[in-house]
Amino acid sequence: MSKKIPIIHSTAVVAESRLFRIEALEIEFSGGQFRQYERLARNASMGAVLVVPMLDSHTVLLVREYAAGLHRYELGLPKGKIDAGEDSLAAANRELKEEVGFGANRLSHLHTVSLAPAYLEHTIDIILAQDLYPEKLLGDEPEELEVVPWNIYQIDQLLATGECSEARSIAALYMAAEYLRKC
Repeated sequence: MSKKIPIIHSTAVVAESRLFRIEALEIEFSGGQFRQYERLARNASMGAVLVVPMLDSHTVLLVREYAAGLHRYELGLPKGKIDAGEDSLAAANRELKEEVGFGANRLSHLHTVSLAPAYLEHTIDIILAQDLYPEKLLGDEPEELEVVPWNIYQIDQLLATGECSEARSIAALYMAAEYLRKC
């Protein structure tokens, strides 16, 4: 069923920080009903990437990084924003060099996902990185990230550790494992 996209009649910024902007939207639906929605909007972002770096056909390189939202260290995949002038593949390779210390000769876009599309204006491109080579770039992390090799076909064991809870990383690992099984 194809539905007509509602009309946004007005957008107003109700709060803003260095990282976030909350917008109030006045929306009209096809039946003539009006509603006010709020969304967490992008702050001049070009988008973001989440990288699945494969050291070999079975080994994914995870990073252990402080997660302020949970106030703990979390195992996940390298990720970051796309800078002006970059496409998602160039951003993925840069983030990989900054966070993991490797570049990739082969980069493949697997999928674009959203986290909470009802109220969050954010998507992230999942990029598979293969044929890695050592190269380190200085990143913006406040401390060196620990790189943890893991068998990509043992995702259930990773989840059982309790150290990996980020939905984007989990989804990306399952997608990459399925993609690699078919290759």
